[in-house]
Amino acid sequence: MADARSGARPSLRTVAAQWGRIGTIGFGGPPAHIALLRELCVDRRRWLDPHDFEDAIAACNLLPGPASTQLAIFSAWRVAGPAGAVVGGLAFILPGLVVILALAALFLAAAPPTWVLGAGAGAGAAVAAVAVRAGADLAGPSRARAQVPWRWWCYLVLGGAAAAVAGPGLVLVLLGCGLVEVAIVTLGNGRLGSQLWPALVAVAPAATGGVLALVWVAFKVGALSYGGGFVIIPLMQADAVRHYHWMTDAQFLDAVALGQITPGPVVQTVAVVGYAAAGVAGGLLAAAVAFAPSFTFVLLGASRFDRLRRDARARAFLNGAGPAAIGAILGVAIPLARALGAWWQLAVLAAAAVALFPLRRSVVVTLVAAGIAGAIAVAVFGASLP
Repeated sequence: MADARSGARPSLRTVAAQWGRIGTIGFGGPPAHIALLRELCVDRRRWLDPHDFEDAIAACNLLPGPASTQLAIFSAWRVAGPAGAVVGGLAFILPGLVVILALAALFLAAAPPTWVLGAGAGAGAAVAAVAVRAGADLAGPSRARAQVPWRWWCYLVLGGAAAAVAGPGLVLVLLGCGLVEVAIVTLGNGRLGSQLWPALVAVAPAATGGVLALVWVAFKVGALSYGGGFVIIPLMQADAVRHYHWMTDAQFLDAVALGQITPGPVVQTVAVVGYAAAGVAGGLLAAAVAFAPSFTFVLLGASRFDRLRRDARARAFLNGAGPAAIGAILGVAIPLARALGAWWQLAVLAAAAVALFPLRRSVVVTLVAAGIAGAIAVAVFGASLP
């Protein structure tokens, strides 16, 4: 595919190097990834014009799954074709995946050092505040776009309640809210039936355990999540901790913290869950399943993204599922906070809330500071572990 502005088409080696660089230094989640991709593709290399890049962001936000990963894959597709999409997507994902699996091996070891356990407990204590910050940052722009405010609030509350109490049933709430909006748009023309397939997929019976269960959990993360990377947390928590017992509450909090402080997409948190379930092979399998839909969406549908942006039903679905997903991100803070088992973790949570809201410190800095505080509390002062 030709360069939109200069006519030059980068080599696959160039794509691998540039997208790999972003995957290596991309701390801070989707906002950082979008800024780095724009700086590369629009400002520095001039492979895309600003309007095309903004259209790409809008189209990727209409898709389920990790939007910044899909943007990285789609941008690579625009500048280097299908092969570029594969090379660029893998280069973006793999650096963070290697780091997070290495950290998973350390934090989930049979007998990790005391300071490691303390660091995990400290960073995990801050995760509930991070969830509220993520949801709050998304809620403002979403509410401003809402055409019917009272329905937006209903979807938000339903998503929050589902994340707090429904566990695995959350995905049905997300899809249900989206389908309500689709019904409002399409019921009159008799085409509603064609929109119901996601609900049929969502209620497919999950396996009772083992590899198939891990595949199902990872698939929900990659193909049925809306509203940003953090919505994967409520989608995974009930399955990983309470249903399949792959992890304890404390280990799950560690996994969430690791997903936030490592570079690359936040969805790589699923690799830690996979590692807990089945070792390195499980981590790689979970990551492959979770990211496969993003590659599929782009490779099979990128040429139709402009049509997708104009599709009233696609936008209607996101109008319902999006606020519900934001509510889920906010609501999951309740079970995350309830999972804290040591008194000093509540102090870390309070300090993290102050850092993230009044002081507006970054998520990465806050989690690292909370981890250091936890390591000191346990290793130096002998505080109890959860």
